[in-house]
Amino acid sequence: MKKFLALVLALAMTLALAACSGNSQQNGSTPNAGQKEDAQPPADSQGGGASGTIKIGGIGPLTGSTAQYGIATDEGAKIAIEEINALGGIQFELNGQDDEADGEKGVNAYNNLMDWGMQILYGCTTSGSCAAVAAESFNDRVFQLTPSASSTTVTEGHDNVFQLCFTDPNQGKTAADFIKDNALATKVAVIYNNSDDYSTGIYQGFKAEAEAVGLEIVSTTTFPDDTTTDFSAQITDAYNNGAEMIFLPIYYTPASNILIQASQKGYDFSYFGCDGLDGILTLEGFDTSLAEGVYVLTPFDTASDAAVSFIEKYKAATGGEPNQFAADGYDCIYALYAACQEAGITEDMTADQVCEALIAVFTDSGFSVDGLTGSGMQWGANGEVSKDPLIVQITGGAYVNQ
Repeated sequence: MKKFLALVLALAMTLALAACSGNSQQNGSTPNAGQKEDAQPPADSQGGGASGTIKIGGIGPLTGSTAQYGIATDEGAKIAIEEINALGGIQFELNGQDDEADGEKGVNAYNNLMDWGMQILYGCTTSGSCAAVAAESFNDRVFQLTPSASSTTVTEGHDNVFQLCFTDPNQGKTAADFIKDNALATKVAVIYNNSDDYSTGIYQGFKAEAEAVGLEIVSTTTFPDDTTTDFSAQITDAYNNGAEMIFLPIYYTPASNILIQASQKGYDFSYFGCDGLDGILTLEGFDTSLAEGVYVLTPFDTASDAAVSFIEKYKAATGGEPNQFAADGYDCIYALYAACQEAGITEDMTADQVCEALIAVFTDSGFSVDGLTGSGMQWGANGEVSKDPLIVQITGGAYVNQ
């Protein structure tokens, strides 16, 4: 096992946090993507010897309704890059682009990054945009590691795309099992976004496992997009069908509106959300007391020593609290760093050469990474990461491990 990140994190703890570089927009030539099918890394680049400055493109929502996630992954990545660059040796340069969680804008951002000279793609943050971009990166043979896009549509048919977060079906299955095993409810309602790959994927996994374990879903309602603000029909349907708990495989903005409106109606539901709810406690103007008791599925253990150090650095850099997505971004960059070290990536390698070299490392059974969001993380040829989710409950305005 080559647990590079554990060593690097220990070294990074000794470094003082300096100002992080922003979204640099330097001009550069497009990487040579010729000979895609037969591209191989230079013979002298195998195993160690990583050097020079590697251009990493980042894509995520920096504006719009899901901006909190994109900003968090971006800031987490910047902290990791600052630590890595301070170690000497291989250097990372990050160019972050805004996709507003939109597939078409994601592809535009990708093309901008290709013009800049991107060698590795870090992103996208959300599943819909990531799936659209993955089709492009696959054709161009650009290695892509997403911090938080969890839909299986992101990796299916794309051997160059890898995920750092656990998949949507796994989240749904884990949630159903936890509710059943801990007798949190016998009758559950589900409210999900039927236009979103992330939300739909988790719902499908939850539904299948609920049926398998005998957990009754008494109400299933949907909404069309995350700008929806009126959930009275969905909440009333859950109430009229006797739901004790509402399962929310959605992002924090619509979830906050559901909690507010259910409270206004006097409905006393319990709630279970997935990683999309991480961030609800820092949502501007939201009364966090309404989230008291809510269960959230997340891989980020904020109580670990490494997490405490990261949280302090994140606060110093941004003035805010990091959520799971910030930790995903941080781990994503360190996973790339470990793989680049192992593959001997150098700045003169083309994107397609880098891609083939990193695929070989990530799919090697001896390669693993320890991070803030998991220990011994490994990847299969399907691009999915192997690690266990963590379930927390919001108690006293904080996440408490269960």
